Amino acid sequence: MEEIKKVIATEAAIALIERLKEKYGPLMFHQSGGCCDGSSPMCYPRGEFIVGDQDILLGEIGETPFYISVPQYEYWKHTQLIIDVVNGRGGMFSLEGPEGVRFLTRSRVFTAEERAVLANE
Repeated sequence: MEEIKKVIATEAAIALIERLKEKYGPLMFHQSGGCCDGSSPMCYPRGEFIVGDQDILLGEIGETPFYISVPQYEYWKHTQLIIDVVNGRGGMFSLEGPEGVRFLTRSRVFTAEERAVLANE
């Protein structure tokens, strides 16, 4: 079976990540837990957001690490996060804000087969 990724990105999201890397250098993402900016995926210059003991590396999108808090992961662990881009303003601290677009988290529920594989990791 092909590797099961817990987070992936659409082509539009990857293209935006590449543009942002050209402007800001290496990036990182943190999936917000619903505070000030809702539950948006937040994009920062790598190392600007301090990852703590309650954050886990979910995977990488566009060669960019994607973190999520453990409590937030518990809510979404049965789903694959799909990072997309839509028009409009997003999180005020996220790098894509001036671009007139925002990252958006979509999801799909893992199949029973995928859940079984992930349980053995």
